[in-house]
Amino acid sequence: MSTVQDVSAAPAVAAVPKKAMALGPLASLIILALLIVTPLFVKNFIIFQMTMWLIYAIAVLALNILTGASGQFSLGQSAFYALGAYTSAILMEHVGVNYALTLPVAGLVCFIAGFLFGLPALRLSGIYLALATFALAVAMPQLLKLGVFEHWTGGVQGLVVTKPDAPEILASLGLKVSQDMWLYFFTLAVTILIYILSVNLLKSRSGRAMMAIRDNEIAASAMGVDVSLYKTLAFGVSAGITGVAGGLGAIAVQFVAPDGYTIQLAIALFLGMVVGGVGWLPGSLAGAAFIVFVPNIAEHVSKGLSGAVFGVILIIIIFLLPNGARQLAYLAQGLIGKLRKH
Repeated sequence: MSTVQDVSAAPAVAAVPKKAMALGPLASLIILALLIVTPLFVKNFIIFQMTMWLIYAIAVLALNILTGASGQFSLGQSAFYALGAYTSAILMEHVGVNYALTLPVAGLVCFIAGFLFGLPALRLSGIYLALATFALAVAMPQLLKLGVFEHWTGGVQGLVVTKPDAPEILASLGLKVSQDMWLYFFTLAVTILIYILSVNLLKSRSGRAMMAIRDNEIAASAMGVDVSLYKTLAFGVSAGITGVAGGLGAIAVQFVAPDGYTIQLAIALFLGMVVGGVGWLPGSLAGAAFIVFVPNIAEHVSKGLSGAVFGVILIIIIFLLPNGARQLAYLAQGLIGKLRKH
């Protein structure tokens, strides 16, 4: 085989065992318990930050499906996040649709957009695909400012979104739940649902086909896998999940504006995927925690040099954990196994 063929056949992303795609039952229950109990003892601002943490975790998970499962690099997730956010905002404020019902619509709109974008992107791979998606992320804020959409999007000024109240049935039961608390638990329920569906997707026949394409596209095609279909499907699914995250983000922040969805958001989501561990779905929580909380920590250390502090923290993490949180989880699992033997 020639050198060119060797390069084309090499996987772009390191493979992750299928059994390692999700956490074990005990670890999952412990994390779920912490996510349920913690908001009961913290202030509303912390609850809001935790809500954004879950929302970004959904977006990072979506990118992980695209890159970790099918091996396609994207720097354009902020475009689909913005599309989902504006879809939910417009449906809520202009059409009067219930906030919960806007999320599947946002997901469907972004799925179609991602699938259609994935069709011409089939000709691209590696760095060229990343550049194409980068162009999409750069163009989206400018498209949202166009006068032809201003009636719906609010143009440069953006659009204010009404934060939903807790269901009245909770008040009738004597449970006083704030808006932030209710939105957090609603987001947590959506996150759990998307996580379960994503794990099942990757364990299904379609997921195995995506991972086969990631590992060796030529071999997958030789085995009868429809490479074009599954690569565009991965784009569509990833964009759809990102759209749901964008819709939740619009509801939580109560505002959408073009400048809130710049290329910086796309880079942050990509960074979250790397820190969490490429191809490891549970790492989405760790990656999202990094992009939500570490900037605040860096600002507390030094307001004038917060960017430098953030960069140093990132370099240390990449140096110590080149495989992200996945590597830390494997080390902890091995340590627990040794303790059990003794």
